[in-house]
Amino acid sequence: MSPLPKILALAPYCDGQDVGESWCAHQWISELSNHVDITLLTLRRKHRTPVSEQLPGVEVVEWDERLFLKRFSRMSSMLKPGYLFYYTQARRWMRRAAKNGRAFDLAHQFTPVALRYPSPLAGLSVPYVIGPLGGSLETPKGFVNECRSSALYTRLRILDHWRIKYDPFLRKSYAGASAVLGVAPYVGDLLAPTTLKRFEVISELGVKSLTPEREFTARKAPLRLVHVGRAVRTKGLRDLVRALARLPSDVLVHLDVAGQGEELSLCREEARTLGVDDSISFHGQVSRDSVEQLYQRADVFIFPSFREPSGSVVFEALRHGLPVITTDRGGPGYVIDKTCGITVPALTPGQLSTDLADAITYLARNPSTRIMLANGARRRIATIGLWDAKMQWLTDLYGQLIGSAYADTRQEALNYEKS
Repeated sequence: MSPLPKILALAPYCDGQDVGESWCAHQWISELSNHVDITLLTLRRKHRTPVSEQLPGVEVVEWDERLFLKRFSRMSSMLKPGYLFYYTQARRWMRRAAKNGRAFDLAHQFTPVALRYPSPLAGLSVPYVIGPLGGSLETPKGFVNECRSSALYTRLRILDHWRIKYDPFLRKSYAGASAVLGVAPYVGDLLAPTTLKRFEVISELGVKSLTPEREFTARKAPLRLVHVGRAVRTKGLRDLVRALARLPSDVLVHLDVAGQGEELSLCREEARTLGVDDSISFHGQVSRDSVEQLYQRADVFIFPSFREPSGSVVFEALRHGLPVITTDRGGPGYVIDKTCGITVPALTPGQLSTDLADAITYLARNPSTRIMLANGARRRIATIGLWDAKMQWLTDLYGQLIGSAYADTRQEALNYEKS
């Protein structure tokens, strides 16, 4: 039996007890540890269970996190003020390891997911992979006026496009990678100013299993819709409320909304003004079990986010075998194809609400199509979302890159001998 590949994993934010990209990184490392010999470089946050205890089968090198602003946790999560410290420590550790004769077949940096962070792997001797990367999506021009209330630091993403074109550290990171992974094809478009050796698409999200298959009936009314996500303007909840007011009189629906945020009061008021408040239940922040129940009793998941990097809730809906209505942008625009849902453009609020109303009407009037899309939802998530399938894909990629790096090294040695 051949030895397992030795993989150096970089994930400054890796925590199975957290949410978001920290949780996703933990899932990747945990699953990957069943297939490769893995060493993880990460940060240790105060009052959290150390990653070394969460991942007992992984060699973990940890440094205490610096500059985490607990009072501004969301801003810290986006700006990551401690990344420079991690970058310095990781690069120093790798140089020292190489000097001591420590060798890895391949390195893989999993986080940060955002495209704005240079990798400490750039310029070192080990071949490396970065990603899955996502984010840096721009707000469609037609929605800019209604998004002006967003926090100032969230608008700093406009600098990402400039940095990808001109920041030498960022460009060197991507150009030097053996492969760059993106959560959807749009990431490759964003990185087009930098010449990449290889670009592949794979979501940072995954599921361990599908829910038990359920029997979808062809009942006509009321069609049960569900929207799950933070109540912020970019998630499209306001457009969905407006869409319900545009439905024909024969299309009866009920919408369940789970999630809290500054948009919620605006959407409640919009629903009252438009006379559709009786058709909507705003549940606010609810437990995970309650969200699961909403999925289980829904007929259609609707998530018209117009600036969504990946969309974990879309994966959740597919896992439950729900047809999905979403926009054709970002992660959801890639995940949802014609076999499992309907995608619509997101150009202006008026256009989006009209197209959402048309999509709802179509599914309400065509129950057989809903059943077909429900079956397609399970097939789609099994193909792109199950961890077993993702690990097979990733280890195959590792094998190709390691083989290519070995061949290049051997050719360099032969050229040296001839010279």
